[in-house]
Parts: sequence; C-alpha cells; structure tokens
Amino acid sequence: MAVWDEFVPPGELDRLRANGFGGPVDLGERPCLLVIDVTLSFLDTEYPTGCGQMGWTRLPAIVSLLETARELGIPRVLTCGSAADSVFVGGAVKLSQDPELARRVHEAPFPPQLRPRPDEYVVSKAKASAFFGTPLLTYLTRHQVDTLIVAGTTTSGCVRATVVDAASHGYRVLVAEDACFDRSAFAHAANLFDIQLKYGSVVDTAWVRENLAATEPMGSR
Repeated sequence: MAVWDEFVPPGELDRLRANGFGGPVDLGERPCLLVIDVTLSFLDTEYPTGCGQMGWTRLPAIVSLLETARELGIPRVLTCGSAADSVFVGGAVKLSQDPELARRVHEAPFPPQLRPRPDEYVVSKAKASAFFGTPLLTYLTRHQVDTLIVAGTTTSGCVRATVVDAASHGYRVLVAEDACFDRSAFAHAANLFDIQLKYGSVVDTAWVRENLAATEPMGSR
C-alpha cells in the first residue's frame, strides 16, 4: 500500500498511469545520497519549524541510508540552512522571513546520529532547493553522478523543490518515502504522489539498500 492510497480517489491513479504518468526510474551507475535539512530545527518542536514525532520516527531510516552509503563509498551530501544568507535574502518559506528566526533555525546543528564526516559535503542553502544558489551541481558533475537518492525534510518543501530541480537537470531521482518527513501527513503523501507521477520514483530504504548492495562499489569503477 502506497502512502498516498488513502487520499487518492478510486480510479484516478489508473487513469493517470494509462496516460503515461508514474513510470519507474531505475538506479543508475553512479548514485549519490542527498539528505535534505535533517537538523534539530526540523526535528525538535522547540523550534517553530520542527516536525516532531514524525521526524524522530523517520530518523533511524535516514541514518541507515547514510551508513549504507558510507559502507559502499557512495558520495554523500547533507544540506542545511545558511543562517547568514537567510538573514539578508530571506528564508525558504514565509515563516522564515524574520531575520532573527531565520538565524535561529539555520544555526541549529545536525543530530548526533547524522553528524557529517570530513569526507561528506555539507551544502548550506538559503532557499528550498539544494540546487538554488549553491555549488551542488558542480559537485555532482565532478563526481559524475547520474542518480540522486533523496531523503530528509520537509517532503512538501525542500525535498520536493530539490527533486524538481534534480529532474530538471537530467538526474534520475529516487525518493525514500520512509526516510522523508513533513509537518503534515497529507502534504507528505500528496507530494510523494506527485513526485512518483512526474519527477522520480518513490521507494523505501529497504529497496535502496538492496539495490545499492547489488551495484559495483564506487571505488572500483
């Protein structure tokens, strides 16, 4: 059962698939794991941006993806907000337009379970997409990446914006549903439904780990 099934009217998905929407995206030869904005400000409800229990529930799946990517030597990118940029150009959404709030939100650290290693690229961004105004595209080109495996938050905001930009740049996109989270269960499901139809494939972490394990390690290519 897909996460969006309870929200989609009967027959709608069949109609869309009959018109060519929702085809699968395969894992390419050079994947990269992209973890979007999983900092304490998007987990902890002490922050107005915090997603609370849904975030903490999804954190182990996100950690497992990161550990798998580390074991296989796959490039890893973690994003976070840029406090300095957000103060001067505004945050990603209306809530974060206040300079002091933007600074507080974007200065929040990663949880200990996701603390980046020295060989992992941390991209600071002011807006929703990890591509907008950042060197991410240069990094992906340098590493000859052809597939982005996306996890993180929020599904309806920074994850979706990044997925749309990734697809626009010609990357294969796989989104790990159980490694993404949002403040709204409906927004989470609705945006994954739209991503599956138009921009990528929605999978789960078990699928990602199984298929990554079947690929040749990056260092041997």
